[in-house]
Amino acid sequence: MEPWVVNVAIFVLAVFVGDHVIRGVTPALHTPLMSLTNALSGIIIVGALLEIASVEGGDLPLSAWLAALAALAAAINIFGGFLVTQRMLAMYKKRGER
Repeated sequence: MEPWVVNVAIFVLAVFVGDHVIRGVTPALHTPLMSLTNALSGIIIVGALLEIASVEGGDLPLSAWLAALAALAAAINIFGGFLVTQRMLAMYKKRGER
């Protein structure tokens, strides 16, 4: 079997498992989960930057473009995660503290 077929199959399974796990989280645990996903997105950004930095030569291969796309998506996830976390934490403050 081709290695890219195995990689795509693992990716698809990871998407389904990740979706199942995230949807099973109760709303009370959403803020800690958001912090965890922000940390994972930070790791994705580091890995993507390492992949891009490992490219030698003039033209960027497909892996570098995919790494750049992954870094962009992870950065958007981190920014959105911080916004959602701040909004959820503001719900627990008293009216005078807002």
